[in-house]
Amino acid sequence: MLFDDTYKTIQELSEGVYRDKGSKFIAYLYPLSSENDIKDIITALKAEHPKARHHCWAFRLSPDRTVFRLNDDGEPSGTAGRPILNTLLSNELTNILAVVVRYFGGTLLGVPGLINAYKSATVEAVKNAKIIEKTVNSVFKIEFGHAQMNEVMKIVKEEDLKISNQNFDLNCSFLLEIRQTQVNKVIGKLEKIEGLKWNSNLESGAMNKE
Repeated sequence: MLFDDTYKTIQELSEGVYRDKGSKFIAYLYPLSSENDIKDIITALKAEHPKARHHCWAFRLSPDRTVFRLNDDGEPSGTAGRPILNTLLSNELTNILAVVVRYFGGTLLGVPGLINAYKSATVEAVKNAKIIEKTVNSVFKIEFGHAQMNEVMKIVKEEDLKISNQNFDLNCSFLLEIRQTQVNKVIGKLEKIEGLKWNSNLESGAMNKE
């Protein structure tokens, strides 16, 4: 298959802890759908850990994993955000934010020690995470008459489509999430239904892969 229409992320918050020479590193993994959510998460963690020395983080977004950022939060450049991000990369996780909170233990760890600590804390959080696979979907709006309902529902059932919204007024309308590798096949079937209209001027969505 030329196009991989699945990706891995986490289902819920996960934590991991690593200790070295008195310093404590607490890693938190969050499912992430928008970069706009990061500030609130970091603010809440700083309120929860007001005595921590650093709150370092990295995130990845989008099913093709192309959007990412990292932050060392005062640690030497490349010793915190990068090893956190590399751990997400090596586990092929996206739509995820990893934050590692550090309590300083009084002993400097040096660059190799810091890299190992931030990586190890993140690895522990990944081990404790519930990793799920999702499919990359396109969202289509279809409109049809009540008389076509049985034909439409037959295709929905055959192709295991998700109806994310539905309306039954004078005419019927569904928002359908269609896995990208299924789109041509499903649209081909829908177009055979007389009077059915569809458009795809909608954002792509994602759903759990069973």
